[in-house]
Amino acid sequence: MIDNNSLQIRDPFVLPLAGQRRGQEQELYYLYGSTDSNIWGKGTGFDAYTSKDLEHWEGPFPVFRPEEGFYAERNFWAPEVYAYGQSYIMFATFRRKDNDLLGTAVLASTHPLGPFTPYSEGPVTPQDWSSLDGTLYIDKQDQPWMVFCHEWQQTGDGKVCAIRLTEDLRSAEGEPVILFRASEAPWTTPFVSKRYADQLNYVTDGPFLFRSSDDDTLYLLWASFINNTYALGIARSGSGEITGPWIHQEEALYQKDGGHAMVFRTFGDKLMLAIHTPNQSPHERPVFLELEESGGVMRMKE
Repeated sequence: MIDNNSLQIRDPFVLPLAGQRRGQEQELYYLYGSTDSNIWGKGTGFDAYTSKDLEHWEGPFPVFRPEEGFYAERNFWAPEVYAYGQSYIMFATFRRKDNDLLGTAVLASTHPLGPFTPYSEGPVTPQDWSSLDGTLYIDKQDQPWMVFCHEWQQTGDGKVCAIRLTEDLRSAEGEPVILFRASEAPWTTPFVSKRYADQLNYVTDGPFLFRSSDDDTLYLLWASFINNTYALGIARSGSGEITGPWIHQEEALYQKDGGHAMVFRTFGDKLMLAIHTPNQSPHERPVFLELEESGGVMRMKE
């Protein structure tokens, strides 16, 4: 067993699953994330962990390892896993060997612990974009979308975008829609980068969508920077639809060098935020914080 304080992981994603094992009812949390010890270098794959209490974890279980000839060999990032139809679907970001651009691809498995194998033909994000952190959203018409970031390194002002997917999730349909730019949020500040010093940089990172249980408000989590410190923000859709308009909360939801978050409900029906903090390797760890909504504003529960 390994506890949260000893578990190096970035971009944590939790899939709660209840089922039967050996004839007994069992409730387990499955934790996925960027698990290479050096996520900036050569990619090994993705590992997962399981827990009954979000504090102590069994694993690691190798859920993805690239086969020979895989189109990427470094920057294996941000796997998210969903129960979809009769399968488990993984969205994950890889840096392609042919053009050195990031893109989010779809993988599939019959079991939450894999093995996951390529399902889409490479990334489903635009081929000439550097895109990352794709997340799944199903709208009220049961249309699947991938929401993702058009990377700030390519655009200067990072964007959160959405693109329709085919029903089987294998490919994109139509053109991407820009939901908002990082600079539009009131809490973000320019990111100072020596490598990209010739442009004004605003970062978008790690989008995730969820609806409130009481009034069906559609929220979107995403990460950026405040004075070069990693932070987490949240916006709500003015129309209740994926196309927005997206209204940003005035202040960041989390400002203590943590982000790339997602939200899930515990088996005890608590609304829980999963983030990694701090944002420096190899010290990043998973943190789980309870959320609450009050007066149309989402905040940490005290």
